[in-house]
Amino acid sequence: RGYGGQAEWPLRVTADTSPAEAGDEPVMLVRRTGVPLVVDPLRSRAVQYLLQQQACDVVLCDDGLQHYALARDIEIAVIDGSRGFGNGWLLPAGPLREPVHRLRSVDYVVRNGAGDAWPEATSMHLQPGGLQAVAGGEDAPLPGARIHAVAGIGNPERFFTQLRAQGYDVLPHAFPDHYDYASADLAFGDGLPVVMTEKDMVKCRAFAAANWWYMPVRAELPEAFFDELLHKLELLRKTKNAG
Repeated sequence: RGYGGQAEWPLRVTADTSPAEAGDEPVMLVRRTGVPLVVDPLRSRAVQYLLQQQACDVVLCDDGLQHYALARDIEIAVIDGSRGFGNGWLLPAGPLREPVHRLRSVDYVVRNGAGDAWPEATSMHLQPGGLQAVAGGEDAPLPGARIHAVAGIGNPERFFTQLRAQGYDVLPHAFPDHYDYASADLAFGDGLPVVMTEKDMVKCRAFAAANWWYMPVRAELPEAFFDELLHKLELLRKTKNAG
């Protein structure tokens, strides 16, 4: 979708694309994976651009479940294990984009983190990696150190909890999701290390200090989930080729 970006659509994103053009998550995904990625509020136009420019046989649309103008073969819904379905109401009265029963029509339900929401869901856990320098110049803070933790994501407390679990003394700073940072926002004036999410890093690297770090995370799911998904994709490929 390119949330928050301002560009001419469709836009092919590279590792050097400004988050102000493409949005923060697309730039983060390209830097992490290197896959061909196009953003466009009109998802079907982005897919057509990809098919014209790249030899793609699988297109993954991030956060596009409700974009019904885009045809799809497989639907994967991700739910928050800790927050569940909130009060069960749709936006703006509650957190849901569609009724809970919509989950019964998707192919897979994945639950991010521990919780009781949708017991039959496939469990996913975000495994934190080691701290990476945003700009470089100093040694990474060790567990036990006091740090400023910065998160402009949907659930900042999850990030702060991950850092505390690793032993850091966390001074939390929660910002709105997709927040457009300026250097003054992170000028805490005490010389302590600043640790942020990878999504925040792509917007802060242009003015980063030597003691700023980010913590990448990796989504872990059961091997059986990927085996079944790949099998379904192979069946789809054979069906489409036969047609």
